[in-house]
Amino acid sequence: MKYFYYNNCVSWDRDDVDSEGGLSDMVDKSIDITRSTFVSHVDKDNLAVLEKDLGYERFKRRGLTMANDWAVQYYRSKLHGTTVYFFKHSAIEYVFLPSPTSEEILENRY
Repeated sequence: MKYFYYNNCVSWDRDDVDSEGGLSDMVDKSIDITRSTFVSHVDKDNLAVLEKDLGYERFKRRGLTMANDWAVQYYRSKLHGTTVYFFKHSAIEYVFLPSPTSEEILENRY
């Protein structure tokens, strides 16, 4: 199963930030992982689009890649009981859910 980008903390549903099992709990209970572990679980094409949107180069010789950015951190956690993967870039969490139709996970939060 591959994980796809869902949302970031800046655009997160305000009602879900501090709800039980929501965004804050996800961040508080997260586990550090390596980039290679993160990349093995997320859809590579989906991640490539997000990296480009964040201004990263695809190849190191052209500039900074996300893989070479020491300030990016990778995590695994639970969001409403479902395993998620996320990375933190400039103090913003970018969350990946287990399918492109992950709305069902968030509908079960209450």
